[in-house]
Amino acid sequence: MDWVCQCAAVIPCFNEETQIARVVAAVRAHLPHVIVVDDGSTDATARAAAAAGARVVRHKENRGKGAALQTGWRTARECGLSWAIVVDGDGQHAAGDIPGFFRCAEMSGAKLVVGNRLGNSAGMPWVRRWVNRWMTRRLSRLTGQRIEDSQCGFRLVHLETLAQVQISTNHFEIESEMLVSFLAAGCAVEFVPVQVIYNSGGSKIHPVRDSVRWFRWWLAQGRRSHVKQASSGNRAGALPKKTAGVVS
Repeated sequence: MDWVCQCAAVIPCFNEETQIARVVAAVRAHLPHVIVVDDGSTDATARAAAAAGARVVRHKENRGKGAALQTGWRTARECGLSWAIVVDGDGQHAAGDIPGFFRCAEMSGAKLVVGNRLGNSAGMPWVRRWVNRWMTRRLSRLTGQRIEDSQCGFRLVHLETLAQVQISTNHFEIESEMLVSFLAAGCAVEFVPVQVIYNSGGSKIHPVRDSVRWFRWWLAQGRRSHVKQASSGNRAGALPKKTAGVVS
């Protein structure tokens, strides 16, 4: 696979003028196609990203990380690219880890490769570590699959496969939705170890609002799962649906 020609980096960001140029420069050492989606920033994020060599797409107002990712993926497809690797704009993902995603996709054939911070999470603030582990356990139970890190936004995705699964959320719950949707579609998901980097900047996650959104999404998934199970049980001679495997 010629990743340089087939893959774009998609970087969603909001008010990251102090970090984005450094992030773009680091990513461009691995990929020439860098798409920054400025999600309604009120600072100089767009200008700094463009000066660093990124293609910048702007939302006039803040629409959420999920909406920014949808815009970035659509832009990558319009450019004729087959893959996208998502990198956060706040500098918490190490560009040096990017080749590991490519190797994993080539070796496994997986169409979604997710970074795993929880295997070596000592550098992660304890509250985030606890919340991430809790959410990961819940999603593992929901899907019936072993998920290693459900909330890491550092991930490589095959765009054609992505277009065939249901992705509808506009905020931070999109990380969870991607995993559930790929597994429900029978797609294997791989995980690769990535570095844990936390800078002094504050998180863009709102602890109350975004937690409520995630719980609403999660409860909706549980209701859908029960409906499907009941429907399968009502069909004469119905066999349990085989779940997709996760290679790790």
